[in-house]
Amino acid sequence: MATIAQSRRNVGAALVFLLGAAVFLNYVDRGAIGIAAPKMKDELGLSAEAYGIAFSAFFWIYAPVQFFAGWLCDRFSVYKLMAGGIFLWAVSTFLVGFAGGFASLLVLRVMLGVGESISFPGSSKIIARHVPPERRGIANAAVAAGIAIGPAVGTLAGGLILGAWGWRWIFFAFGIATLVWLLPWRETVQALPKTGHHDEGARVPVGALLAKWPLWSMSIGHALGNYCFYFLLAWLPLFLTKSRGFSIGEMTMLATLGYAVQGVCALGYGHFSDWWTRSGRSEALCRRWMMAASQLVAAAAILGLAFAQSAVVIGILLCLAGAATASLSLNLYAIAQMFAGPRASGTWVGVQNAVGNLSGILGPIVTGIVVKNAGYNSAFVLTAVIAALGAVWWAVGVPRITQVELD
Repeated sequence: MATIAQSRRNVGAALVFLLGAAVFLNYVDRGAIGIAAPKMKDELGLSAEAYGIAFSAFFWIYAPVQFFAGWLCDRFSVYKLMAGGIFLWAVSTFLVGFAGGFASLLVLRVMLGVGESISFPGSSKIIARHVPPERRGIANAAVAAGIAIGPAVGTLAGGLILGAWGWRWIFFAFGIATLVWLLPWRETVQALPKTGHHDEGARVPVGALLAKWPLWSMSIGHALGNYCFYFLLAWLPLFLTKSRGFSIGEMTMLATLGYAVQGVCALGYGHFSDWWTRSGRSEALCRRWMMAASQLVAAAAILGLAFAQSAVVIGILLCLAGAATASLSLNLYAIAQMFAGPRASGTWVGVQNAVGNLSGILGPIVTGIVVKNAGYNSAFVLTAVIAALGAVWWAVGVPRITQVELD
């Protein structure tokens, strides 16, 4: 019995590791356009507004499809759905290397959004199914670290590729790397117990779920946090090169520094929150105030970037922004799993992520308009205000964190 239990724990740990790797690749691939932008934007003749639209096109389909993707994860094999989605987004990333203009770039960004829509509902479903509460922090930290390390490695590798071979090779390399993930995923899924799972194929009462205020309060908080993250993901390379005059190499190092701090902090926060939970303290209290504090730190860091000029000050502020974002990306999904439980985590996170990623649709376009008419500083100030509103929302807008009743 001990051997069987240990084997299941090992397979569960392998699943969590691969989920973190999938999210890592998710953010490498979706952020590649930002790294390529300094050269791609001019070669394809994209205006600031057109670039903003192309970046946000990913979210036009990524956000609404998550309603359906989450429901699929609760009804069918989440493991096969993950594999299919990753195959689609890998191919879409690779093909961007052949883009000849705005129209083809737009279509491929939409395809990428369809493929990546499975990531967070699927990851949350698997974590809720295989990971006990006392290890929920570190499991979600693996996902949160992927959110951070993806842009870090993507920025570093993409910047080096951009300088050496041009922007198209960024997409060729990243697309092939993502396809490789499918090999260990297939082997790990085949090692799972063949007895199935009690919640697979269960009908989640979607109407009852949609009537729950905790779901919508979480979705609003998700959108406020995402606005800040996607602002930096989409516009930081252009801000550093066009507004502050850094070279591509300097931009790459500064952006990578912030993301690297984010990844390290995510793992640290995961261990801390698990220690807190094992000690008998309230997991819900810990996660709520981590969210509120992180939004305040993000607001201060982003506001500071509006006026910072030196590389040292910008680097420090990006580290603070990374530390704040690590807490957001860890706790958003951990709290969703607490509210939804194993049975409904896929559907819950699908809805929450769909609403939360409206910031990805509107934010880059709004920023493009603000940058054109009022400059980068105004865009940073607006984003800082939104981050501060997020802190207030987590303090008073999200109700008591406990599993909701659906039947």
